[in-house]
Amino acid sequence: MYRTQALAPPATRPGTGLPDLPAIEAAARVVYREFQATPQYRWGLSSQRLGTDCWIKHENHTPVGAFKIRGGLTYFEALKQGHALPAEVVSATRGNHGQSIGWAARAHGVACTIVVPRGNSLEKNAAMRALGVTLIDHGEDFQESREFAMRLATERGAHMVPSFHADLLSGVSTYWWEFMLAVPQLDVVYVPIGQGSGACSAIAAKLALGRTLRIVGVVSAHATTYADSLAAGRVVEAPVSTQLADGMACRIADPAALDILLPHLDHIVKVSDAEVAQAMRDLYADTHNIAEGAGAASFAAAMQERAQLKGQVVGTTLCGGNVDSATVAKVLSPHASRFA
Repeated sequence: MYRTQALAPPATRPGTGLPDLPAIEAAARVVYREFQATPQYRWGLSSQRLGTDCWIKHENHTPVGAFKIRGGLTYFEALKQGHALPAEVVSATRGNHGQSIGWAARAHGVACTIVVPRGNSLEKNAAMRALGVTLIDHGEDFQESREFAMRLATERGAHMVPSFHADLLSGVSTYWWEFMLAVPQLDVVYVPIGQGSGACSAIAAKLALGRTLRIVGVVSAHATTYADSLAAGRVVEAPVSTQLADGMACRIADPAALDILLPHLDHIVKVSDAEVAQAMRDLYADTHNIAEGAGAASFAAAMQERAQLKGQVVGTTLCGGNVDSATVAKVLSPHASRFA
């Protein structure tokens, strides 16, 4: 079991890149050209399992099966409005960010090259190629892929799309804005942290709507750069060994994300691969939705803290459902011990 980790006193003030309410509402209009608001449900079995009201936001129901598409749409809209659409974009991903950028690039007629680490999800790779993405396998982890993508963009004169940027946040914030509007009684939400856009966007929506709910960050116990960095008040590199939560498999925290997260997160919860696997099984049994590792992490963290949540209205996010079929089969197998 991995316990919560307290945060260090704020070392910096939050950056100025968080979208306000008009910016989030404008971003929603961009997002809704492609798809409508995703649902959130109070699932009876999940609430029973957690011991209190549990709402789940279904970002696995977007056209790419994850929340990231929202950010790609608003990022490209900002490029277009600034008359700066490039001929080619380059980025790095473990899968969902790449699908987001691939979708938006295709919509704007822009060539897209995405770098993924070797051994990346086969089905996420296939989904990116289906969007017209040119895929390059390079590096042993996301950080190596990211550094290679930056060099490649410079060599080609292409536009490098980062994993964390204000124009991504405005789009991602729309999903938390939807959730908080639909369930105004939320007391606490659990947010997985990969490179930080999801958690920072939850903060943006909370501030924009003037809510008082608590935001709890969730990291993999096998990829702790954000937990370590938030505790230290500075970027702390940490090794990555998670087998299951590839969406949270980051080795180096983004300093701009840290500036936003540090003053606003209530605390951090670390979840093990075994806890994530159990949450994937629970979510399938309770909702018959498939969750990828990062997509189940929110519920795993809430379950870890369920004794403290009695009588509270809890929000969790099934932020992505893009997981290889073979992995799902292993996780759902009654003999699944690989992630123990």
